[in-house]
Amino acid sequence: MKKTSLLDAFEVTKSKRSIIPVTDYEIFQDKELLDELRTKIIENLIDTEIPESASLNEYINAEIDRSIEGYDLTNLERSHIYNLIDNEINGYGPITELLSDKNITEIMVNGPSEIYIEIDGQLIKDESVSFINDEHIIRTIQRMIQPLGRTIDASSPMVDSRLKDGSRINAIIPPLSLKGPVMTIRKFKESISTIDDFLRMGTMTPYMARFLEACVLGRLNMIICGGTGSGKTTLLNILSSFISGRERIVTIEDAAELKLMQEHVIPLETRVMNYDREGEITIRDLVINALRMRPDRIIVGECRGKEAFDMLQAMNTGHDGSLTTMHANGAVDALNRLETMVLMSGLDIPIKAIREYIYNAIDLVVNIERLNDGRRKVVSISELETMKDGTIVLKDIFAFKQDGLSESGKVNGEFIRYDFIPKVLKKLKSKGIVDIDYIFENPGGKK
Repeated sequence: MKKTSLLDAFEVTKSKRSIIPVTDYEIFQDKELLDELRTKIIENLIDTEIPESASLNEYINAEIDRSIEGYDLTNLERSHIYNLIDNEINGYGPITELLSDKNITEIMVNGPSEIYIEIDGQLIKDESVSFINDEHIIRTIQRMIQPLGRTIDASSPMVDSRLKDGSRINAIIPPLSLKGPVMTIRKFKESISTIDDFLRMGTMTPYMARFLEACVLGRLNMIICGGTGSGKTTLLNILSSFISGRERIVTIEDAAELKLMQEHVIPLETRVMNYDREGEITIRDLVINALRMRPDRIIVGECRGKEAFDMLQAMNTGHDGSLTTMHANGAVDALNRLETMVLMSGLDIPIKAIREYIYNAIDLVVNIERLNDGRRKVVSISELETMKDGTIVLKDIFAFKQDGLSESGKVNGEFIRYDFIPKVLKKLKSKGIVDIDYIFENPGGKK
């Protein structure tokens, strides 16, 4: 005798059903009945002892047939039941179709019947999808992270990792989450992979795109900042694509999301503590190690702690052209956070010295935002112009100026270029980048 588990890879006979997307749930007359049948079948399969000689496919299909026998279901509803159980066995339960929907960029599970999705930057509560209970959510999380070599339980109640398709999964369960298990999946969006995609979406102008490309080729050190879900990693990935294929690139991330196409890329990923609370490898550990790997470029997926000082040190000691992202609500906030991170390293350095260190290391701060209407915009590209009275002075080169909302809720605004010659232009020319003067020739902005 053997016990089945929905975490094992069974296969339901496909001929029994036709695929009915869960999001088309409204076509059914009795949704509560279908939910009850799904719950009954899943709970029976979890606890059932199956004879060794039995075919799993046949046994599971027979269990489904027994469960729905006597109910007045249409063929479409019967097919839907098989589809739901197949999602449990071969997919990721109720969110299987959500994961395959290319229009959905984020899935947030706050509870069994509290599931939100993001489409075009807007949060929507999906009433058509639900889990049976908290345990059902935890089983689904375990199913998703087991192939990644991760686990989640009371002793390790938090996980942050990536799925095989590049999507990011974060899950937290009791006792850390007082509400019950919570899962957030940020889906990897293949449709945004080049600078042309950003131009088509209106995220920036052609002048801004060409300027940023020149800055990457000219090996300027850049910080990309913005809020959660603003598109920082996507922009970092796109800018990284401008790096020459002749360079040795070391990428450092908590969960690898960057998709660099160059040949000479060394991706490094942090490691969490094991069951014995040992073996942790942090971003800072990897930054220090990367300096010994003869990199031409160091790309840190997200800078948020003690590694900031080591990253600045690398930028100040010949590893120019480095890129990183940071959670911040603007360029000024990004530099303030960078100061705080350097202080976290435990070094006794005066604030003025830290600011000079930052000023000498960083060339540009690029701020990307998700606007109220869900669209992403590069709202400013700023250079560190000078030091004045011990404070770094930032100066915007490009900006997106908002001008209220339209009747449909769309943010009105326009991109502008400020009428001055950026200090970094001289630096770019010294690196052989001489074909972008035209961007700054015509006064008047709005480029």
